[in-house]
Amino acid sequence: MGANGELRRNTAPELEELELELLLEALVRRFGFDFRLHERAPLKQKMLAFMQQCGLATLSQVQDQILHDPATSSALLRALHVPPAALFDNPSEALMLREAAEHSLRGAALPRIWLADCAGAGQAWTLAIILAEMGLLSHAEIHATVASDEMLDEAAAAWLPEADLDQAQENYVAVGGKGRLADYLNLHGGRAVLVPSLRSHITWAQYNLVTDASFNEFNLIACQRAMPDFGPLLRQRVLQLFHESLVPFGTLGLDRELDPGEALARSYEPLSPGQSWYKRVL
Repeated sequence: MGANGELRRNTAPELEELELELLLEALVRRFGFDFRLHERAPLKQKMLAFMQQCGLATLSQVQDQILHDPATSSALLRALHVPPAALFDNPSEALMLREAAEHSLRGAALPRIWLADCAGAGQAWTLAIILAEMGLLSHAEIHATVASDEMLDEAAAAWLPEADLDQAQENYVAVGGKGRLADYLNLHGGRAVLVPSLRSHITWAQYNLVTDASFNEFNLIACQRAMPDFGPLLRQRVLQLFHESLVPFGTLGLDRELDPGEALARSYEPLSPGQSWYKRVL
């Protein structure tokens, strides 16, 4: 990407913007996925990486490919959404999930957690293991939503390479894990899968944060990995959706601290100074 954020050199910025707008419109009209309110800089970075991967020189070529080749359209949509997570790959998030669970789930009759735009099985399994260790999983429901049916199928059939478990074990211990990750996994043929007793508490569903309405009430909502891509208007729309879906005194985990100028900021208090996890108070 050039100094001014261009996807390619030697291309007029006006032409590049036109190509991008047409491509985004095609994604909405053909596939129902709306990226028009996403931040332009990260969106262009993802587009550039995709073009390089596919050997495509222009956004017009990308548009032609996605409209006529299902494999290319699936690959682009996957590239534009949240990348898959590994088990305990984000220690700071795991630590805050523990703290948030203590604040908002303990004492609830039927704790419900929403991992919005979930980063796949790795993120959901991490939460399930944390809750199991805290004694909170037996009566809890984890609702993990992803943007497309293909990502839904990916998550349902997911497995982790056994070779990755040593690093995952180190991360797990770093965030307070007391046992062995292998005790929560079935290992076979070099593959690791979360044991059924934990997996049964995770409900996967396709859900579009841009267009879909609130579908339940939750004690804890976490959406840290998708939010950085959202532009201001989309961010406000999603924050309102989360507010409508969160019970009083529930916990909301975001990508960054709420701006005091944001409309809903007064309804929340931070769980810890300098963190972007909040308790709803209004």
